[in-house]
Amino acid sequence: MIRLHKPRLRQLRIVGLAATGLLVASVLVAPASNAQVAPEAAPAAAVNTIPGVDEIVSSPNLRQIANVPKVAPLDATNSDIAFQGKYAFAGNYNGFVIYDISRPSAPTVVARVLCPGSQNDISLHGDLLFLSTDSSRSDDSCNSTTQGADVKGSWEGIKIFDIKNKANPRYIKSVETACGSHTHTLVPGKDRKAIYLYVSSYSPRAEFPDCQPPHDSISIIKVPVKKPTEASVISTPNLFPDGGFPGSETGSATTGCHDITAYPSKDLAAGACMGDGILLDIRNREAPRVINRVRDTTNFAFWHSATFNNSGTKVIFTDELGGGGAATCNEAIGPNRGADAIYDITGRGNSRTMTFRSYYKIPRVNADTENCVAHNGSLIPVLGRDIMVQAWYQGGISVWDFTDSAHPTEIAFWERGPLSADTFVGGGTWSAYYYNGHIYSNDMVKGLDVLELNDWRTWTAKLTRYPELNVQTQPSYLGW
Repeated sequence: MIRLHKPRLRQLRIVGLAATGLLVASVLVAPASNAQVAPEAAPAAAVNTIPGVDEIVSSPNLRQIANVPKVAPLDATNSDIAFQGKYAFAGNYNGFVIYDISRPSAPTVVARVLCPGSQNDISLHGDLLFLSTDSSRSDDSCNSTTQGADVKGSWEGIKIFDIKNKANPRYIKSVETACGSHTHTLVPGKDRKAIYLYVSSYSPRAEFPDCQPPHDSISIIKVPVKKPTEASVISTPNLFPDGGFPGSETGSATTGCHDITAYPSKDLAAGACMGDGILLDIRNREAPRVINRVRDTTNFAFWHSATFNNSGTKVIFTDELGGGGAATCNEAIGPNRGADAIYDITGRGNSRTMTFRSYYKIPRVNADTENCVAHNGSLIPVLGRDIMVQAWYQGGISVWDFTDSAHPTEIAFWERGPLSADTFVGGGTWSAYYYNGHIYSNDMVKGLDVLELNDWRTWTAKLTRYPELNVQTQPSYLGW
């Protein structure tokens, strides 16, 4: 999400399931008690009715099986999610929640950790949890208060927790970074002795002593796995020596990156950097290099996030038009703005380039009282096809196929109606990710939703099991 205001104001292990008897057909399932299912004969794209307040509509192949409401003191805005084993770790602007999801239809809360500091995006590595703080605080503690970024003593950056005891996480270390940490991306070191955090932040101002313009860089934190309390910033590579996109009436200037998705097994990363989309070579984890850059000055307002396909031959960038706080899934905005853009990656080595192929946007009109725009999603590990699930705030959740990158198609959707029929109220799903057989959504207002996808086009995803999943650290899975 774009900061709309701040005082300164994110080894795959393949487990083969027994093949005998595992011919899974598409199953049409009944909705939750308050859900309305689209007619079976109608494809998802043909459904264009705006549901009532809190009413649920879905395609027949996607249904909600659980919801866990958020409660005080973690009743602020929900944010990103990461996974490990039988646990989901869900960010909230006031801290984070650990859920036991061993029974996806009945998640239970293991721990609630109060530690204010938006956005509190999360990543995991073994017994370590990393938390992004991108609101200027009085200090680095979990008892801090809001303090202006024009005060030299203010703090923003990364917090590190020991989560060996899931019921009682321990805060063990902080690392301050320039302009804070809006999101971060965990990149495993090749020697396995260290991990790296690529920290993305933006919006420098001359009056901010720790966030000076032009801020064309990211911060790289090195974390020794066995000595995490020695974590520190080791470099701040300048990704835009020419200054990046200068901005326009319709597009944001590049003053840092919003999010980076790494594909460690392919030594690649994709950066969504406000006004630019970049492809990075990360063979040297401590010195990522930009090898290609693209811009869309016609339809993209804010380059927000990225997703590779499994083969690393395509990359999807999202445009968070309106910063997640506007109604952009309507006829006035149209299908090409606030959408995804699909690029083919061609060439080899330093000669790789990204070529635009098409846009994708949910094919349903939303109410003008609903914030709706492309947001966080993940690849679904389907064999032989490129399919992902994606959050669209109050536009709900969309599952779509981009195997043909010039002709993407939605294959499933789930949507909760607006929070208000009369007044604009922000909310909806922040992140929707596929993990070990189910889709998990962290709704900004309604809490954790769990969904079940039953479709013949995606059943092979059930063959893949991740021991740990940080979506911005994209794993590879068995393909053909």
